[in-house]
Amino acid sequence: MGNTIVLNQTKQVEAFLQKTVEAIANYLNNTTITGLLNEQADGDKAYYELLLSDLRRLIVYCEEGLEACRVVLHDEPFRKAAAEKTLYRIYHSCVEEFFAPKGEGWYEDSRSAYTGRNSIKFRQTPPPSLKNLIASLESGFQTIREELEFYETDYRTKMIQSK
Repeated sequence: MGNTIVLNQTKQVEAFLQKTVEAIANYLNNTTITGLLNEQADGDKAYYELLLSDLRRLIVYCEEGLEACRVVLHDEPFRKAAAEKTLYRIYHSCVEEFFAPKGEGWYEDSRSAYTGRNSIKFRQTPPPSLKNLIASLESGFQTIREELEFYETDYRTKMIQSK
């Protein structure tokens, strides 16, 4: 891939991660377990704690990815190999964490992608505010996943060939 394509993808991912970090941080800064339980009277406190834990892990990965993009974009001259490695890592940490979080508070139903509906499904009934947040983030993560899928195979192939 040419430098311009990788540069533009890195800029696109940086902008996406900036919006994502802002949205999740805003949510986390204004949300408490008590507030979530008030929002959903029959809610499960332990499940809500798990959901917030998954969100906190996701925001950490997104903040790290955002910082990595900024470092790569400010390097002169632009280092294509460093950018590709950064995009590969973002794919594996941020994108995969969104669709399959470690705590498994939600998961991706891949069949939903074909129906045009949201593919994120919750294991239990989530608070409406959290469900809305995840729904608002999903299309951006889908777009970035499609943009970065190339790095999944390309970067691995390069690593294998270099050994």
